[in-house]
Amino acid sequence: MSADVTVLILTKNEEFNLPHALESVSSFARRVVVVDSGSTDRTLEIAREAGADVYENEWYNYATQLNWGLDNTGIDTTWTFRLDADEVVLPELQKFFLEGIDSVAEDVDGIEIRRRMYFLGRWIRHGGIYPSYMVRIFKTGRVRCEMSLMDEHMVVEGAIHRVEADIKDDNTKSIRWWTAKHNWYSDRELFDILERQGTGGGAELVVPRLFGTPVERKRWMKTKVYARVPLMFRSTLYYLYRYYLRLGFLDGREGQIYHFLQAYWYRFLVDAKFFETNRNPRIKEELVEEIYQSLKD
Repeated sequence: MSADVTVLILTKNEEFNLPHALESVSSFARRVVVVDSGSTDRTLEIAREAGADVYENEWYNYATQLNWGLDNTGIDTTWTFRLDADEVVLPELQKFFLEGIDSVAEDVDGIEIRRRMYFLGRWIRHGGIYPSYMVRIFKTGRVRCEMSLMDEHMVVEGAIHRVEADIKDDNTKSIRWWTAKHNWYSDRELFDILERQGTGGGAELVVPRLFGTPVERKRWMKTKVYARVPLMFRSTLYYLYRYYLRLGFLDGREGQIYHFLQAYWYRFLVDAKFFETNRNPRIKEELVEEIYQSLKD
C-alpha cells in the first residue's frame, strides 16, 4: 500500500542521516527521488540499496537544486513531498499519507506540516521554534521554490491545507559543522540583503504580508520590522525575545546553546559582515563576485 506521492530528497555526504529518512518514508512513498551534488561517502550506495531513483546534479543553491529535481526526474505522482536528508517522518504524518491525503480538497496546492527541531539530541520546543509550519507537500507541477540563496520557501498559488503532524529534524553532525555551515550561510544571506539594495537585482517571490500565510508573516517581520532595527542591536533584541519572552530557557542547556548561536551569534555575524561591506567596497565586491562565480561555475 502506498500513497500517490513522490518523496524528493537533496543530498551531499549524508550517509549517517539518509538511512533514517528513507526508512521513515518506506511505508507510504510510491517513489523516492534522491538528487545528489557530489557525495564522496556512501550516500549514493545507500539510496540505491533502498530502492530510490538517484540523480546527480552540480550544486548552485538549494532553490536551484530543488527546482532542478522537480523538472528533471520525471515525477508523475499527484503529490510531491520535499524532505531533507536529516529529517524523518513521524507516525502521525505517515498515517496522513496513507489515510488522509486522498481526502484533501481539490483546490489545495500545498499542505503545511510541522517541523520538530532537535539540537544536540534535544527537541527544541520553545523560543518560537515549535510549532513551525511549512509547505512541504504540494501538487506536482503547480508549486516552485522561490529563487533565493537563503530562507527559501515554496511559492503556492492555490489553497493551503494544514495538517497537525510532524517531521523530525535531527542533524547528528557536530557544533563545529553547524557553525561552519552557518558562517557559509551568512555570506549568502548578506548577498540577498545586498541584492535587495540593488547590487544584483533579484525578485522576491514570497510577498511579505502581515495577515498572510505563516511564511508571508515571517517574511513581513524580517523585512519590515527586523530590518529597520539598528545593526547589531537587533540581534540582541531578537535573542532576548527568543530566550526569555518566548521561554527558550526551558529548553535546557542544549536550548541555551541553540538559541544563543541561532538567534544571536548568527544574526550578529550577518550584521557584522554587512557593516564591514558598507565600510569597505572592496570586500563587498569580492563577496558579490564570489557568490556570482559560484552560481556560474
